[in-house]
Amino acid sequence: MHTLAQLKSGQLAGCKRLQLAEDLTEFPREIFTLADSLEILDISNNQLSELPDDLHQLHQLKIIFASNNRFEHLPESLGQCPQLEMIGFKSNQIKQVSSASLPLQTRWLILTDNQIEQLPARMGELHRLQKLALAGNQLTSLPESMEGCRNLELVRLSANRLSTVPDWLLNLPKLAWLAFSGNEFSHVEHSENSTVLTLDPSQYQLAEVLGQGASGIIYRAQLTQGEQINEVAVKVFKGGITSDGYPSDELNCCLTTGEHPNLIKVLGQVDQADQLALVMELIPPQFTNLGLPPSLQSCTRDTFVEGTQFSPKQILSIAQQMADTLAHMHQQGVSHGDIYAHNILMNLHSDILFGDFGAATNLNKLSTGQQQAMQAIEVRAFGCLLDDLLGQVTTGQPELKANLSEVAKACMNENMAQRPSFAAILTQLHQYR
Repeated sequence: MHTLAQLKSGQLAGCKRLQLAEDLTEFPREIFTLADSLEILDISNNQLSELPDDLHQLHQLKIIFASNNRFEHLPESLGQCPQLEMIGFKSNQIKQVSSASLPLQTRWLILTDNQIEQLPARMGELHRLQKLALAGNQLTSLPESMEGCRNLELVRLSANRLSTVPDWLLNLPKLAWLAFSGNEFSHVEHSENSTVLTLDPSQYQLAEVLGQGASGIIYRAQLTQGEQINEVAVKVFKGGITSDGYPSDELNCCLTTGEHPNLIKVLGQVDQADQLALVMELIPPQFTNLGLPPSLQSCTRDTFVEGTQFSPKQILSIAQQMADTLAHMHQQGVSHGDIYAHNILMNLHSDILFGDFGAATNLNKLSTGQQQAMQAIEVRAFGCLLDDLLGQVTTGQPELKANLSEVAKACMNENMAQRPSFAAILTQLHQYR
């Protein structure tokens, strides 16, 4: 974090990344003194509602974040910035997005949690667009021109007012991570899963925080049931809309999916007006994250701790378990939406646990053809995961590595009709040793 005083004194001369959060109501003109170096500008958590018309003077600017401000329209000056390719205006009050506000070179557009009712037809001209986050708006449709966004890989459309999922969206050749729960066409009432107990918050005592995500906070807790006291994990959902949609939809998808050996076991749910929570088995401490989330540079692909290596045999084991898990999920009519190494936990024996249903979607109201298309989209995500793991492979077992590479290639085929199903992938993987 930087200060306005530092900027005005010239202490930040030559800096490439600037972050200012001081309840600003006007864009500081002093930022232009960094025009020859500034690549990333973060002015989130201020009181801004306008950007200057001459923003393009920041000719090195590639990334701008302006979340949690007071913008009511996406500033048109963004469209004139010659190198700007990542735009984040989450949690404003944006109602209007004009065609002039979108640079043609845009790769990453985040407009989550605003009040947007319509997108401009020019969206279809954003041929480099890879990542599009629009959850928590008031969209009733998408421009058909977006069929031209052939490089789209990740799309978030949850918690809008869409009446259907367009077929052109389901057929985009590189789409791998899609979420659209909380829309009229996909809404399914809460699962009546009788195997999951409904609990009262008074039955558990929260202890330290174990982790935190977009939709909630996970705590270690003690669960009391009769005379039994057990150590558990409790995910307490945040209120409102997350980057992936409504917490209630995450809860619903988790319960609809049911049990599987590679899914974190759900012991109970809390479904009250003032609290939504999942009570889960406590994950043994020997399980650690398989990867790290995508970076600003990798955009949609996972990253790994430097020096991370996997043997082809480990990758085969991970792939078999994941294919089986995803086949199970789609049999229950649920897509995960976030198939990534950073959502997978693994121990030293290559046993995995898969979690984080924040971007999951209940598919049970879709047609059979649409459900098959959603599986094909997730198969591509599985292929990307396999490809990322193979990028960290150790030497040895060249034949197995080559076989796994062929599976990844088939899963990422841009002709969706030629991608295998998860059941077929699992059969193929079980032939390898």
